[in-house]
Amino acid sequence: MAELSQLALIAGVLLLSVISPGPNFALVSSTAMGVSRRAGVFTGLGFAAASGTWASLAIAGVGVLSSHAPAVHMAIQLAGALYLIWLGIKMLLGARQPLAARSQAGATSSGAAIRKAYLVSMTNPKSIGFYGSIFSLMVPGTAPLWFYATVVVLAALVSAGWYCSLALLFSLGSARAVYAKLKSVIESALGLFLLALGGRVLLER
Repeated sequence: MAELSQLALIAGVLLLSVISPGPNFALVSSTAMGVSRRAGVFTGLGFAAASGTWASLAIAGVGVLSSHAPAVHMAIQLAGALYLIWLGIKMLLGARQPLAARSQAGATSSGAAIRKAYLVSMTNPKSIGFYGSIFSLMVPGTAPLWFYATVVVLAALVSAGWYCSLALLFSLGSARAVYAKLKSVIESALGLFLLALGGRVLLER
């Protein structure tokens, strides 16, 4: 019973983590509105795969390694910051490109959408901080194997449920119509947001 209560608590913390705005939200919303519903959903699945990976790494003790090896932690954060900056610049450069041209030119395959989302989440400083510290503290070190497996599945399912729901929401006709009218403004704002996130990490080093 205590283990089930702990799993419920972990699920709640995971949900609070994914619903907070960040680069994942920016990527899934812009993909769903600017490319297609399918691409948006597969972007959500990419985030889910990354969440499962991070949960597995935290359980395996990588979070402890990062906290006791500052150089490793810093290298991961810098890589994540540079990738966010690159994404922000790319979004800014494509902000004025017509939506139809963008959809045809970048007809994102399912695999490409998953890979892009996975890479964004795996290099996201927020994910590193969450799974490397708070999350690893909430998982007992002496729990049975099924508990660890359930935590990994929970991490993936919570992430998939939230981001795929966002993709379905933002791919609705009304959302796409608004996006088409305000595309340059929305993508410029999202690009600046990603640049700011990456820049802040660099400045804090």
